[in-house]
Amino acid sequence: MLTNFVLPNLAPAYPELFLLAMACVILLVDVIGGVACRTLVAALSLVTLLICAVITAGTATGETTMTFANMFVDDAFADLLKMLVYGAVAIVIVYSRRYLRDRGLDKAEYYLLLLFSTLGMMVMISANHFLALYLGLELMSLSIYAMVAMDRESARSTEAAMKYFILGSLASGLLLYGLSMLYGATRTLEISGVLQALAMNQSNEIILGFGLVFVVAGFAFKLGVVPFHMWVPDVYHGATTPMTLFISTAPKIATFAMVLRLMVFGTIPLAPLWQPMLMIMAVLSIIVGNLAAIAQTNIKRMLAYSGISHMGFMLLALSTGVVHGHAAYALAAYSSALYYVVAYVMMSLASFGVLLLMSRAGYDVEMLEDLKGLNQRSPWYAAMMMFVMFSMAGIPFFVGFFAKFSVLLSVIGAEFYIVAVIAVAFSLVGAFYYLRVVKNMYFDAPSDAAPIVATMDARLLLSLNGLAIAGFGLFPGGLMSLCQEALARSLY
Repeated sequence: MLTNFVLPNLAPAYPELFLLAMACVILLVDVIGGVACRTLVAALSLVTLLICAVITAGTATGETTMTFANMFVDDAFADLLKMLVYGAVAIVIVYSRRYLRDRGLDKAEYYLLLLFSTLGMMVMISANHFLALYLGLELMSLSIYAMVAMDRESARSTEAAMKYFILGSLASGLLLYGLSMLYGATRTLEISGVLQALAMNQSNEIILGFGLVFVVAGFAFKLGVVPFHMWVPDVYHGATTPMTLFISTAPKIATFAMVLRLMVFGTIPLAPLWQPMLMIMAVLSIIVGNLAAIAQTNIKRMLAYSGISHMGFMLLALSTGVVHGHAAYALAAYSSALYYVVAYVMMSLASFGVLLLMSRAGYDVEMLEDLKGLNQRSPWYAAMMMFVMFSMAGIPFFVGFFAKFSVLLSVIGAEFYIVAVIAVAFSLVGAFYYLRVVKNMYFDAPSDAAPIVATMDARLLLSLNGLAIAGFGLFPGGLMSLCQEALARSLY
């Protein structure tokens, strides 16, 4: 038996293998060095992500390569999303370093969980097999559950972790049940094999329909869209701000990859079945997210409901790829969805980054009133936060405006005019709570006169983050072309 074993092509998985090896090395460094090596652990984590990016860029050919018995795929889409994940996780580490150190949470476990969660995301992004997809999802999710509960002295964090774990386990079960039904209907576990079976009509349509319902419910929970959004505000509020920052950014990219792999790369012939489900969830998310955010006084909960509405916009684009049985505009719709995810992650990094940099030992910036008079304390931080709020509200000319505009173009192109009107109307509703933050920063007296102290690397990164939101808003063509090119090279 061993003589027949053929070593798979490991080159497409070099970034994952390197990340796993470095996570083990970092674990040994912490065991041997202890507290004295905490700074080294953080630095090694950043270096690991940087080298992973170099390896990904070096192995990127633009062509689709499969390995591990077609369970793992390396294509332009995967390469782009992995680079985005590396960048998001690296920014999270830089933003959260001082916050964690001030509260005694700067432990190696935090960085290890970040890296293992990143590894799960990378596997999800490159999965061409139900088993690989599920393993990546669980590795990412279990790491996040543990991260939410890291502050063991906080009852709020423990409660949030328990809610997240219980509901997340239920969602994973729904997804697994749906995948098993897709397997039963198509007799294959490969995502590309599902597409081939559907093209040859070698499947049971009734079982496929039920399977898609469970699959959509599973990934809808991971995205945090209505009606599977219950955990989002509680977890965002209960977790420490660095954990909230992480949950709201990189996992969204990996979950988007999972949705696209399953829905577009695997079951696009069934688009007339799953597109209406996504459309309903998208519209409800936009409505509920924006209305609920108005009543919030806690900015983390406000951003949680804001994130629900933003994920609704992303689903709008995914639900307009196939029109009247034709996929002529599919590339434009799906690239708009990818562009929207990138824009949202960029905005979420900057928003929570400002909250982290304003916080200090014994004082967390969590309430809207904590931002009062920020312009008087730090005009530059106030300007960065204003960029974020304007962008999230969809005000020209910021990256969020063009993200929403591209999605609305897809919706109008699919002739869903009423849906477009609803999306625009509730975007205007959402502008109220975003502009309320700007009003607090510029027109109210400061509620706290303490100076804002931040490390040089965090200040520089936050500045680049905020300027990128404005820069990609003024020149959106390059990022949109990159998204379109990656999808055009990867779609089967």
